[in-house]
Amino acid sequence: MEFKNILTKIQNRIFTITLNRPKQLNALNKEVFAELEQAMKIATENSEVRGIIITGSGEKAFAAGADIKEFANFTPEQGSELSAEGQRIFKIIEDSKKPVIAAVNGFALGGGLELAMACHIRIASVNSRFGQPEVSLGVTPGYAGTQRLTQLIGKGKALELLMTGGMIKSDEALDLKLVNYVVPLNELMKTTTDLLGKILRQSPVAVAGVIACVNAFYKEGVDGFDFEVQEFGRCFGTGDFIEGTTAFLEKRKAEFK
Repeated sequence: MEFKNILTKIQNRIFTITLNRPKQLNALNKEVFAELEQAMKIATENSEVRGIIITGSGEKAFAAGADIKEFANFTPEQGSELSAEGQRIFKIIEDSKKPVIAAVNGFALGGGLELAMACHIRIASVNSRFGQPEVSLGVTPGYAGTQRLTQLIGKGKALELLMTGGMIKSDEALDLKLVNYVVPLNELMKTTTDLLGKILRQSPVAVAGVIACVNAFYKEGVDGFDFEVQEFGRCFGTGDFIEGTTAFLEKRKAEFK
């Protein structure tokens, strides 16, 4: 399938989604959201795909926020609809049973940072910059930025960044545990694919279970401990469990299908 605003490719069981609006610093708009949702659907349904990378084109930006021109004249009702739609699509990424890593290659601001935070892991290039500058526009973050930033770095620092609209460099993002690794730009994709490769050598059933269990911790009304009990038990009825335990007892490397 051809897209206008993103690029996709499959290599070594990894589906890479590249935001491709370099002149707009890969800013997010309705078309990008629609294509991102469709690309995630393709990746999810393709049995060849085991992991997903989301990145931006060029060397300046992962995604420098939302396309402000698109919503500058919105009514409150339209604003709420935009926020709900963005959150819905980012939730698809967060709840993906296949691991999703953001390869942040520059500015990740506003909606761009919210997109990166929806991914399971973030790896950043040294030139990356992070921030939620929405308050400078007279609006709050709308794609769950207030929620995920607080989950990742804690309430105090999240409030500081959200209320000042400040931007931080990659080294501070690493110190705050907003990102997992910081690497030179020319090593970003290799580092990302290497890490994802390590994950893909594990049981896809168990990896999906880990994602679901960790996400359960943040879901209102869900007992994460009980959820883990159920997920743990479910694994015992899978072929991956049989292969994993058999390989261990036979002292060989497991080959998960």
